[in-house]
Amino acid sequence: MKLDSNNHSVFLMYYHLVLVVKYRRKVIDDTISDYAKDKFVSLSEKYMEPRMDHVHLLFKAQPNSELSTFINAYKSASSRLIKKDFPHVRKKLWKEMFWSRSFCLLTTGGSPIEVVKKYIENQGIK
Repeated sequence: MKLDSNNHSVFLMYYHLVLVVKYRRKVIDDTISDYAKDKFVSLSEKYMEPRMDHVHLLFKAQPNSELSTFINAYKSASSRLIKKDFPHVRKKLWKEMFWSRSFCLLTTGGSPIEVVKKYIENQGIK
């Protein structure tokens, strides 16, 4: 396992973020899923698992990262781009943000990232 480091510390901090579409509307189809992976995976750890009404993201952070700032910026940018490029979504969520205000953020608890990916894919997290 390769650890990250900065001037004064060594760390490995993976997070599992779950974002839910506002009102749990089932708007994430294959086209939006592919679009979101292409646009937004570069911000995460090259892993995103979309469902019809929510997505799972795995990402790394440094100990000094302001996670709520990152998450809110991520939600805002992705909401704006998805609604811009998919008019049918904009009609369903007219003045609303794409994502719900709430989110779920979990640490991976030291589990290898491959184990977390397999869990998300195979255990059918809803």
